[in-house]
Amino acid sequence: MAEKDEEIGFKKDTVSKLLSSFFKEDKTRLSGDAVLLMAEMLKVFVQGKELCVLQLCSDYLMVKVSICCLIFPEAAVRSQKQAESEDCDQVDIEHFEKILPQLLLDF
Repeated sequence: MAEKDEEIGFKKDTVSKLLSSFFKEDKTRLSGDAVLLMAEMLKVFVQGKELCVLQLCSDYLMVKVSICCLIFPEAAVRSQKQAESEDCDQVDIEHFEKILPQLLLDF
C-alpha cells in the first residue's frame, strides 16, 4: 500500500489506452478532459480501497483484542481452580494445559 504522504497517480497515456481498449469502434475518440476525469476517478477508487483495507484490519484487530480480553481472565480462573483441585499453592503451566482443551471448546 502507498504511504500516506505518497501521491497516487495514473499516467494520462495509460488511462487513455485502458479506456480505448473498451471502445467498440476504432473511430471513437477520447478527449483530454475525459482522460483526466477518469484518472482522478481511478485515484479516488484506489485510495478508497486502501481505506477499506485499513478499516478491515482495524476491525479484525479489535475483535481479536476483545476475544483475548474474554479468554485470558477465564483461563486464569480455570487454571487456578485446577490447581486448587490438585491441592497446589501455585498455578503452573500444567494446570493451564489441562484446562485448555475445554476452554477452546467453550469459546
